[in-house]
Amino acid sequence: MEPTRDYPLFGGAFSATLPPGAVDISDLRPVPDNQEVFCHRVTDQSLIVELLELQDHVGGEAAARYHFEDVGGVQEAIAVEVEDVQPIPLENLALRGCCEEAWVLSGKQQVAKENQQVAKDVTLHQALLRLRQYQTDLLLTFNQPPSSLGPDNLSLLPWSLDEFEELVTSLTLHDPNIFGPQ
Repeated sequence: MEPTRDYPLFGGAFSATLPPGAVDISDLRPVPDNQEVFCHRVTDQSLIVELLELQDHVGGEAAARYHFEDVGGVQEAIAVEVEDVQPIPLENLALRGCCEEAWVLSGKQQVAKENQQVAKDVTLHQALLRLRQYQTDLLLTFNQPPSSLGPDNLSLLPWSLDEFEELVTSLTLHDPNIFGPQ
């Protein structure tokens, strides 16, 4: 199965390449207006693209850590652990014209899913694209919870970090009016 190229996000204001088997969660349940959420058709993996207010009080690597810890707080994580933070070369991004800095962070958060008592380690990969001219932090999150599916149960392969990177680097802005009057 091929990835979905130029998938419209936020009403067509953005587009990006989605990995194979991505299901738009907004077809199944309400999603906040500042988010686009996709789940894997077979695994528990998910992808989230969020438009957030620029957190100007933190910069550089600290901004990536700030958003990771903020997500942990929202998820009521018992523990959060940052494993690695690296800059993303701007020349690799379709958004290089309006992105002033970009970071990718990998870490783990110990969270309990809805209606579950036991917390599990979830691996998260986040890309933070800072769009200062639009007062926006663009946060892309790839959730990789532990899977109970064995290789025989997978009719579709789990998503890889390469596919997450393709989502991040292909993200394209088509309509800056999404950010309001400039």
